[in-house]
Amino acid sequence: MNRKAASPAQPVPARERILQTAHDLFYLEGIRATGIDRVIAESGVTKVTLYRHFPSKNALILAFLHYRHERWMTWFDAALQRHGAAPGHGAEALVPALAEWFSHPHFRGCAFINAVAEIGPALPEAVECSRQHKRELAERIAALLPASAERDARTAAIAQAFDGAIVRAAADPAAAQDALNGLALTIEALSAANR
Repeated sequence: MNRKAASPAQPVPARERILQTAHDLFYLEGIRATGIDRVIAESGVTKVTLYRHFPSKNALILAFLHYRHERWMTWFDAALQRHGAAPGHGAEALVPALAEWFSHPHFRGCAFINAVAEIGPALPEAVECSRQHKRELAERIAALLPASAERDARTAAIAQAFDGAIVRAAADPAAAQDALNGLALTIEALSAANR
């Protein structure tokens, strides 16, 4: 999920370069740890250009979260498909999809959990972006479960285990497989309860 190299025939527009650079730096190094001057230097734009597109760091943070959401959900949908997900019968695909993400060399946890922890009280809009991301993730999880009266409760349990596995993997990469195994057991138990 790193920046794409620009083709000589089609240079990347300044706004996109800024956003890609902010995405990589904010995700890999942290929002608070990344100053605007670093984003300017690494994206190859002037301060005037950055502020023309993003009038404040907060505006850039919110754009980063929206951008991250779109990119991550597109990746997640594709990963679920690669691992055999099907509507109503595919919750088992969650574990290999997460394992794929956890093994990525630039994995640094959930950008949305990280953002809330880093800047939540100072930027309530970031908290709302994170809540929206988690709601959409829960909708994807629900779509993988069979229809039942318990679907909402099962979705909530899996989403909670999903976030727990992400935090565990970010804090202790060696424990990631244990976290995934726990998530697999949760999914298996919830699926068995529906049979």
